[in-house]
Amino acid sequence: MTEDLFEAVIEYPNDWSGKEYDALVGLDDIKESLNEEAGLMLKPELVSQWSKKLYNRDIALTGVFLTRPPLFLFSGDVGTGKTALAESFAGRVTKEHGLTVYLYKLSLNARGSGMVGEMTKLIAKAFEEIAAEAEKRKNGKSALVLMIDEADALAQSREATQMHHEDRAGVNALIRGIDSLKRLPTPVIVIMCTNRPDSIDPAVRRRAVQQYDFSRPTYDNCLKLVSGYLSDIGIGADQLEDIAKKCTTYNTLKYGYTYSDIVQRLLPVCVITAVPDKPVTYELVIDCIDKVRPTPQFKIT
Repeated sequence: MTEDLFEAVIEYPNDWSGKEYDALVGLDDIKESLNEEAGLMLKPELVSQWSKKLYNRDIALTGVFLTRPPLFLFSGDVGTGKTALAESFAGRVTKEHGLTVYLYKLSLNARGSGMVGEMTKLIAKAFEEIAAEAEKRKNGKSALVLMIDEADALAQSREATQMHHEDRAGVNALIRGIDSLKRLPTPVIVIMCTNRPDSIDPAVRRRAVQQYDFSRPTYDNCLKLVSGYLSDIGIGADQLEDIAKKCTTYNTLKYGYTYSDIVQRLLPVCVITAVPDKPVTYELVIDCIDKVRPTPQFKIT
């Protein structure tokens, strides 16, 4: 495949995706819905088997389900788990359905450098390569996921008055590409992640079979998260509750930490502060919270 069009190709099952998936607390409803719907789209014979089992034939409803554009939209603030779930959910699908899944992460290089016609050609090329991979892997045991992070960079609404004609042409190419995936011999789904769902072109949003909205963790989510990392080192239940409260609403701010703020910033700072000879105590964690401010909320301009 053309390396500059895709950041990475990840094969599932693998050794890490299950741990990352399980670590995403507070997303249980999204996980269950995504697993059920994406699982049926990546293994569509299950729908036909259901229909024949109950009705002895493929009823009209199976066609309605199987001919939808295979698009999911993940929207929400930065650090709320959109990318992490998109990169890890396939591990559960492979385990439950015995599939090998390949995830292709579309690079922002597909946007091009602004030359006339370049963005359209690059997006079309990316979908051509996905189609070629689908053809190569038509063994009944494989499925593909195309992930588009920062999707608003490629799918910005064509209704924007300041939008360049080249960007409009690129969105047209993106829509054609999504629609073309329904006809491939290997199941493919697309997951778009964005901080700016309202900026996504309406025609793209209409094609999404589900839009999942991600938010910052609630108090209960924060408590579950910090307890999972701190409860086994002598920090008591009351102290964990206080830590969770401070993570949920930070000082005078009207918002708290994101999931990634806690896991990728706060907790590592606790380790850095403690090494080489101090234990991680309640007091140390509180001091670290004072040093680590939450990621500012994403503002749409």
